[in-house]
Amino acid sequence: MTSSYPQCVPVLDDGRIRLRAMTPADLPASVEQSTDPETVRWTTVPSPYGLDDAADYLEHIGSQWEDEGGVRIFAVELTGADGEEGAPFAGLIDLRPGASAQHPWEVGFATHPAARGRGVMTAAMRLGAAWAFEQGAPSLYWYANVGNWGSRRVAWRVGMTDHGTLPQRVPGRDGAVMDAWCASLLPGQEMSPRTPWVVPPVLADGSVRLRPWRDEDRESVEEPDHPSHHVPARALPTAQTWDAWLERRRQAMASGSSVNWCVADAQSDVALGEVLVFVHGGTLDDGDTAELGYFLYPSARGRGVARAAASLAAEHALTPRESGGLGLRRLLAETAADNAASNAVLSFAGFSRWGHEVAATAPDGSVGPSDHWERVRP
Repeated sequence: MTSSYPQCVPVLDDGRIRLRAMTPADLPASVEQSTDPETVRWTTVPSPYGLDDAADYLEHIGSQWEDEGGVRIFAVELTGADGEEGAPFAGLIDLRPGASAQHPWEVGFATHPAARGRGVMTAAMRLGAAWAFEQGAPSLYWYANVGNWGSRRVAWRVGMTDHGTLPQRVPGRDGAVMDAWCASLLPGQEMSPRTPWVVPPVLADGSVRLRPWRDEDRESVEEPDHPSHHVPARALPTAQTWDAWLERRRQAMASGSSVNWCVADAQSDVALGEVLVFVHGGTLDDGDTAELGYFLYPSARGRGVARAAASLAAEHALTPRESGGLGLRRLLAETAADNAASNAVLSFAGFSRWGHEVAATAPDGSVGPSDHWERVRP
């Protein structure tokens, strides 16, 4: 660099968010950020962490800026424009140049807990990415521990392309190596979401309540007793598979391919099962047809829960977008022909049987008769 830190650090500003050099005045807030449970959970920041550690890190930041190929670490400031409550220190964002001009850059960030949920890091990412591309970055890659949904949502909001999960990719605590989500951004790419991110709306009819799944719903899991040819085994959670089962649902909604509701009791809010609207490829925004699926825990059967849940989900799916629904034209379902209970649910929910196969492949790989159902928006 041609000058020393902090004079060598550019100021990037969009009127609301400012990226600037970190200074000694930021140290107390940086300690607050670094000792926050979410920061500790998802990063390798030392623990415990105090003012001396923050001062050492500030010295490291300065040395990196003064190194021609060093990591470029900005403090993020929320300026408080237009009457909004500001935050002199709202987090950190670091841009890591590649080993050569042809190698991709990487980006990482951490948000102060007081600034979360306000779009601060999304705006900071747009400023930082634009600056990196001005410096010649051929691409910008983001990695985060699997499960770090706050970080993933920022990557989604700035239009990064999702590349899936990479095993054993990022460092964890105590020498561990963790699986990571990966996404990238290219120069000239629009910095806005490329796919929908589905958030299930709460739907209710007095007997059941459809709501998002929660971590604590694991307490309601019951051992499945469904015939293996009725429901795919992976569709049913068990106490052992709960974490992976729930993660798959959240990933499907983050990619826009599914809406997954927990079917809960309207009074107790206890989880009774699941209903979902999904597509096998692409997103729910790509076409006008999707599929309905559902299951109930054994103790929830025989009292109209599935009928109510399927009806609520189907009505929402076929309601026009301008009225708050998914805007689908047609909703499909498939059942084993001998699944009388499921067939009755679909008939009650307004579906018509349009096809029958005598030798369909069932979820467990067996071959037998199946029925095809549809409900079309009037």
